Amino acid sequence: MRVVIVGGGVLGTMHAWQAVGRGHDVVQIEREAEARGASVRNFGLVWVSGRAAGPELGTALRARRLWEEIGAKVPGLGFRANGSLTVLRTEAEVAVAREAAADADAADRGFKLLTPAEARAVNPALRGDFTAALWCERDAAVEPRTAQPALRAALLASGRYTWLPGREVRSLTGTGVTDDHGDRHEGDVVLFCTGAWLGGLVRELGGAVPVRRVRLQMAQTEPLDERLTTSVADADSFRYYPAFRSEALERAQPQGDVAATHAMQLLMVQRLDGSLTIGDTHEYAQPFGFDVTEDPYEHLADVAGELLGRPLPRIRRRWAGVYAQATDPAAIVHRERLADNAFLVTGPGGRGMTCSPAIAEDTALAVGL
Repeated sequence: MRVVIVGGGVLGTMHAWQAVGRGHDVVQIEREAEARGASVRNFGLVWVSGRAAGPELGTALRARRLWEEIGAKVPGLGFRANGSLTVLRTEAEVAVAREAAADADAADRGFKLLTPAEARAVNPALRGDFTAALWCERDAAVEPRTAQPALRAALLASGRYTWLPGREVRSLTGTGVTDDHGDRHEGDVVLFCTGAWLGGLVRELGGAVPVRRVRLQMAQTEPLDERLTTSVADADSFRYYPAFRSEALERAQPQGDVAATHAMQLLMVQRLDGSLTIGDTHEYAQPFGFDVTEDPYEHLADVAGELLGRPLPRIRRRWAGVYAQATDPAAIVHRERLADNAFLVTGPGGRGMTCSPAIAEDTALAVGL
């Protein structure tokens, strides 16, 4: 079978991985020279801990296994099973974590509530004052800036994969697509994995897709001079991830002004070069601002420094990004048939990096690859 994939981000590339692995010939088309969207503007987290109980958690756990399997074949992914610690500083935060650690699926997530001494034994870099920490053994990380090129290099070695950057798909035919170079690309199946790009041909084919766009701000520091052995979150993440959302926490401990205004949480991941990726904010109302505001970065640096017990290394990169999120809260991704031979797969939201291998596996089964 010939498969055409439109979109060069992690979701499109994981679909290419699935198709090639099942013996098909794949052409992957990307309008930029490289993926420049949410796939490279994220933490690289394989984040099991915060996923909603039920199908979403099951998808995340399956994706975590797939990431590990693919990482063993593609070292350039930088996969590491580092787990995470959500650091808790108040009794209200501890109460939410204690409830999560007692849930029926806590063992699947690898949850364990730790004392400060136990947490520092897992991650000695956490020298700040805190009350407890929630350990999630199943969380992991990859390198978002190198994941797609590393996967493509492995796919090219198969001899059944073609990468075509710098081309925009303009039309869908009964036997494939045409691009803005005037070239036709034949395919029995066309998969549109276009991320937050929902205009142009996607709108012509699918109309108003039930997906919203979300803007975020993040940053990367200079290298920390010691190893951060786990990913780290603060308890504001409890307000964002569905596994933890608690009205009791909102009542007992409202967010501060900056964090509330920008819908913030602290997530912190160490890159392989020692630098720290920190974030993030969430902006839901369009039109989005075009500027990057400073108050959230000051807040993130303060909170991260308090957990580390030392000043955060100097921030050397700041950026904003936009991802697509299905408006149905129960939907892990929005998947629909656009034509007899074409499907749209988009809207995984903040779970895109985590769940993309399993989403691609589900698509392969759904469309008969």
